[in-house]
Amino acid sequence: MGYDTLLIHAAPGTVPADGIHCLVLNRPEVMNAMNTQMFVDLREALHELAFDDGLRVLIVTGAGERAFCTGGDLKQRDGMTDLAWRKQHQLAEEVLLAVKDFPRPVIAAVEGHAHGGGCELALMCDWIVAARTAAFSLPEVRRGIMPGGGGIQNLVRAVGGRRAKQLLLTARRFSAEQASAWGMVTSVAEPGQALAAAVAEAREIVLAAPMAAHYVKVAASRGGEVDFHSGYALDIAAYNVLVSSEDRLEGVRAFNEKRAPRWAGR
Repeated sequence: MGYDTLLIHAAPGTVPADGIHCLVLNRPEVMNAMNTQMFVDLREALHELAFDDGLRVLIVTGAGERAFCTGGDLKQRDGMTDLAWRKQHQLAEEVLLAVKDFPRPVIAAVEGHAHGGGCELALMCDWIVAARTAAFSLPEVRRGIMPGGGGIQNLVRAVGGRRAKQLLLTARRFSAEQASAWGMVTSVAEPGQALAAAVAEAREIVLAAPMAAHYVKVAASRGGEVDFHSGYALDIAAYNVLVSSEDRLEGVRAFNEKRAPRWAGR
């Protein structure tokens, strides 16, 4: 299916059967700023991709070399009524939560600028691979608003409360290397190599059993939001589902037969 503001294709160097797909924000002429149509496209695309049984890893990136995404399109928002703004933001909320709750691993591959909602989108992914030259910020307080796409909660959890408040209240830009030192960015690549580095990491993920990868993501994401014992109970509930799976039998059998496993996904 085609989209006005997105490209979806097999990741570079892969074939569709590998199950590694790219979702590309495709408005390079405006540094991939998110307008209403992009939010509509993202909502539909994420829904379709979530039910694609062949998909193993989704990589979110931006078209061009200048930017991952610079957030909401303020030219479109100029003069927008309160009602229209709130309706557009409802779309944004749905999209960003769909990324966070996506059933397969999602990696952000960031080149260039990632500001405002673009930074928030990257933070909603399971982890971030960024080029050394990438730049991040959450500048909303200087636009009279505040981050409304999960950026505050995700940044606090990624870098700690005190540093998050410093970055949020000063609207300060920070580099990929700073973000890596603080724990927000997980891998730093050379300029132009963020997507290739993300694909290399995705290739490691697809070696895992699909069900196991899904439940690990759920347990790590949800368990990290609750106390240890509640999170551990979630771990064990998922673990016991996997004990009864065909892939658990295949994984042990493949190990003993010294061959690569042939996952059934069930």
